[in-house]
Amino acid sequence: MKVILFGATGMVGQGVLRECLRDAEVERVLAIGRTATHRQVDKLREILREDFLDFSDVESQLAGYDACFFCLGVSSIGLNERHYRQLTYDITLAAARTLAKLNPAMTFIYVSGRGTDSTEQGRLMWARVKGKTENDLLKLPFKGYMFRPAMIQPLRGITSKTRWVQFFYDVGAPLWNLTKKLVPNYVTTTEQVGRAMIKVARDGYPKPVLESDDINKVV
Repeated sequence: MKVILFGATGMVGQGVLRECLRDAEVERVLAIGRTATHRQVDKLREILREDFLDFSDVESQLAGYDACFFCLGVSSIGLNERHYRQLTYDITLAAARTLAKLNPAMTFIYVSGRGTDSTEQGRLMWARVKGKTENDLLKLPFKGYMFRPAMIQPLRGITSKTRWVQFFYDVGAPLWNLTKKLVPNYVTTTEQVGRAMIKVARDGYPKPVLESDDINKVV
């Protein structure tokens, strides 16, 4: 399986990249992002770029892939709806439409989040934008799956680039085991997300939207 990975240096993307590089069935990984992963592995190639709205200059490098794992995302804190939509919906759909044209048989997996609003009419801005993003991805010709994790435990030394998020994980680290016992359907790990993406891309899943408990069941 040949995989394109967006957001390989984010917390979720780091976990997905690790599992892709460890999986013998993943033949090649093309990481696309703003910063380098600094991983020297034979099956890993990288494209660093600033423009995520137009991929016409690299289309020749994006053909021939079986799956795309889209882990690129930003927090909505401090952003108005127009700006958040540009960084969430516009960027995601620009990449997805390009890949659907080049690889119509591929599987596209998008990391959304628990609480995403599929009606696009709810009170929470981020949930509406994520909902529209999911809905429009599912209209494209490839196989689309939406991952909606709630709480994600970072493993294997993986960290978040967002300071307040990393602070939350550092302070809450001793409580992860208790949280898993109290609300197991709300907790998954970076390792489980990565393994689930690979398995869903390879074998499919009965429904297009996977919550945390679905992600955990896959692996």
